[in-house]
Amino acid sequence: MTLTEQIRALAKERNAVILAHNYQRGEVQDAADITGDSLELARKATEVDADVIVFCGVYFMAETAAILNPGRTVLIPDPSAGCPMADMITGAQLRELKAKHPGAKAVCYVNSTAEVKAECDMCVTSGNAEKVMRTFPPEQEIIFVPDRHLGSHIAGLLGRSYILWPGYCPTHAALTAKSIADARAAHPGAPVLVHPECARDVRDAADECLSTGGMCRFARETDAADVVVGTEVGILHRLRAENPGRRFHPVNERLVCPNMKKTTLEGLYECLRDMKHVVRVKEPTASAARRAIAAMLEIA
Repeated sequence: MTLTEQIRALAKERNAVILAHNYQRGEVQDAADITGDSLELARKATEVDADVIVFCGVYFMAETAAILNPGRTVLIPDPSAGCPMADMITGAQLRELKAKHPGAKAVCYVNSTAEVKAECDMCVTSGNAEKVMRTFPPEQEIIFVPDRHLGSHIAGLLGRSYILWPGYCPTHAALTAKSIADARAAHPGAPVLVHPECARDVRDAADECLSTGGMCRFARETDAADVVVGTEVGILHRLRAENPGRRFHPVNERLVCPNMKKTTLEGLYECLRDMKHVVRVKEPTASAARRAIAAMLEIA
């Protein structure tokens, strides 16, 4: 048996479902039951009929699955797979910011720790942020954490102003407007897609600003033979597998999240074999965070 076949056999034996983010290694995506972006996986985590959820992603994603599934065992193959953006704000820092703006609603990008989610009124993903944020009255003061780029993108779409925390994704920060121009020169006529975690000048230089799930939909629906993709290169595996008649080109081959690549087939196999690296979120943090996530899912 191949390692992938052994993983699938173990998953069946454990009554486990394997979720993998779009940025995971290609072989990990192929071994998973479900591949998606943060919104897709957050939804699926509440719908699956399994005793065990194995989350191939970074730690905040597995935390979110554990928060939404208190009666299930949630595992992560590599617990050291963190998110620098999520670590750019703590619950204490958010409480301090809220104290300075007592009438504000606190909204966090799902790329946040459980303790930050617990301090928020609402959670959003890059795929549903515009829809969710439209539900707030225009006069409502909003604190948006931790990603200043996603926050400014949504605020611009809605013509509003948010109190933004200065967090960012180091991987997407590596994209520049010049790299977009270079990609256009290399692939003339090809639409350029970027992620809303990119800086404003990069977003303005692109044709579309989309979540990874949005990029997958765009790829299915476009007539373009070539598409330039400005996000973590792991998404290319899924785009190419689902759309064999099109060519997908990264804006930059170096757009690699080292944390997303920590999950390996070997680590996934050992995680399932030994049922190790259980993710738990303690109360009352779990219940408070669950309210913010559930509020998002109800809208989205």
